[in-house]
Amino acid sequence: MKAEGKVMGFLPDETPKFVELILYALQQIIVMFPATVLVALITGFHVSTTIFASGLATLGFILVTRKKIPLYYGSSFSYITAIASIMGAEAFAGMSLNERISIAQFGIVMSGFVSIAAGIIISKVGKKAIDKVLPPTVTGGIAIVIGLSLAANAMQNAAVYPEASIDTVLAGNMAWVIALVTLFSTIIYSVYLKGKLSQLPILFGLLTGYIVAVIIGIITGIPFVSFDTIQSTKIFELPIFTLPKPSIAAVVAIMPIAIATIPESTAHIYQLDIYVNNLAKKKGKPKYDIENKLGLNLVGDGIGDIVSGFIGGPAGTNYGENISAMAISKNFSIAVLMAAAIITMVISCFTPLINIVYSIPTAVIGGLSIYLFGVIAAQGITIMMDKQVDMFSAKNLAILAVILIIGLGGTFEFDGMIPMFGIQLPAIATAAVVGIVLNLLLSIGEKQEA
Repeated sequence: MKAEGKVMGFLPDETPKFVELILYALQQIIVMFPATVLVALITGFHVSTTIFASGLATLGFILVTRKKIPLYYGSSFSYITAIASIMGAEAFAGMSLNERISIAQFGIVMSGFVSIAAGIIISKVGKKAIDKVLPPTVTGGIAIVIGLSLAANAMQNAAVYPEASIDTVLAGNMAWVIALVTLFSTIIYSVYLKGKLSQLPILFGLLTGYIVAVIIGIITGIPFVSFDTIQSTKIFELPIFTLPKPSIAAVVAIMPIAIATIPESTAHIYQLDIYVNNLAKKKGKPKYDIENKLGLNLVGDGIGDIVSGFIGGPAGTNYGENISAMAISKNFSIAVLMAAAIITMVISCFTPLINIVYSIPTAVIGGLSIYLFGVIAAQGITIMMDKQVDMFSAKNLAILAVILIIGLGGTFEFDGMIPMFGIQLPAIATAAVVGIVLNLLLSIGEKQEA
């Protein structure tokens, strides 16, 4: 076994030095920012409020889970359709934006109570019962679907160039140059950097892509980097906070989605358990019991929804992108995530800081996303390998096959919402539910292994 001093990485209860802490925190912010902001833009929520809410909800999650689970809370794509249905409903058409957000907030807050209730129930029934309902074939399959379902989004981002470009062919080609430089530099940094630097491949990859975008902009005149996304005369401005307004329609539309996100949270917990304990083993430290904290994780997730929903942020979940960043950098420090949450809240209040983050070219984000989203999918495979899933079993093959096809087919063919029996069913949530039901049906009469 390697000596502890030679093994790079930080376990959940370890804290880096201050400068390193800030750099690692910035790396976590970089990977969560695009998706969190995108949810705000799609749903019509205030961007600065959404950013602030993600940081505050993360702190709430970490405190409620007693600093035992290293996860970052960000806006969830699973809720987009439900929230958008409320924001665009004819019944609320005459209301102002803030009034419609307030109505959606009520459904988001109530969905938090669903997650809390599920967490308490899971804590009572124990891991053995949960494993019967959510075996590695389901959780691993869902992790694969989540990662691969984002593949189109990553590739689309990699090809984005400024709308003001005159020569669109040149601009499109340069966007791919920027994305590919970002992708391969990040991979090279993650594989070949040693020591402390090995824990910052994503930040270094982003900076490399950013510099290339600036150089290309100077040579070609294509404005890949722009600092005036948000026009404001104020340097400091608090986000717009709104309070929830009771609505049965919001509860019916948004609240049930919380149930469908449970398999996703389960997959995240199993992923963390594998990677954290792999590092703990290398460092000669005792095992971290993370996989048995699914119930606590769901309670924390629910608290995150309540905190975010109460001030005007969208519903969320712990982010696979941040888990990928932690797995790549081998940095699972709770202190880093808390620092990231606080810095995020500060950024949301300063227009210049938000503009700096927005100045990152979409092509750079696309290059990073190709790697990060792929790692999420790969973690699903890791779950099944770690749990020694028998892939020659007809039962396991059937469950995994159905999850993959429903989840990915529904995502790519129907834009995430499967039209069935006159209603729209969210692809990933439907894949999870079908996988769970199929597993339970195929387990009838199955003998318990010794």
